[in-house]
Amino acid sequence: MGVTTAVLREMRWWDIEPVLELEHDLFPEDAWSAGMFWSELAHARGPHSTRHYVVAEVVPDDGSARRIVGYAGLAAAGDLGDVQTIAAARDQWGTGLGARLLTDLLRAATAFECAEVLLEVRVDNTRAQKLYERFGFEPIGFRRGYYQPGNVDALVMRLSDPANSVSCAK
Repeated sequence: MGVTTAVLREMRWWDIEPVLELEHDLFPEDAWSAGMFWSELAHARGPHSTRHYVVAEVVPDDGSARRIVGYAGLAAAGDLGDVQTIAAARDQWGTGLGARLLTDLLRAATAFECAEVLLEVRVDNTRAQKLYERFGFEPIGFRRGYYQPGNVDALVMRLSDPANSVSCAK
């Protein structure tokens, strides 16, 4: 009784509730609100969209309910992309799901014609930092006290040429 590989698909409004459950589990102190996700999704469709949001969903072999196990989002403005959020359920850590989600965001950045992509990551989240470094992101600075509560700093990272990174990341 195994589980199939997670399938990535566009995030839709009906995904907000299960995404929020995962969000609160992974980021209990600084979780996004439903309103934040609604606002982002409002800019994710149509000819003038500036956002790209995706969920990772598994369908168990035993016929039980589908389950969202990850999500990610990117905002684009001009030639700059910004990773807004990226998360994988704890039981998916080490499966490559984070890399698949990031690859999807970088493909979207390329489609938006972004010349570079920025992101913030908690200074104490070395697992995520290693993933971003694998894709070619480089540290460029800090945002002091960015994550609240707790006054935790964010490491700001930048990737130049996301189109090239997608083909090189392993």
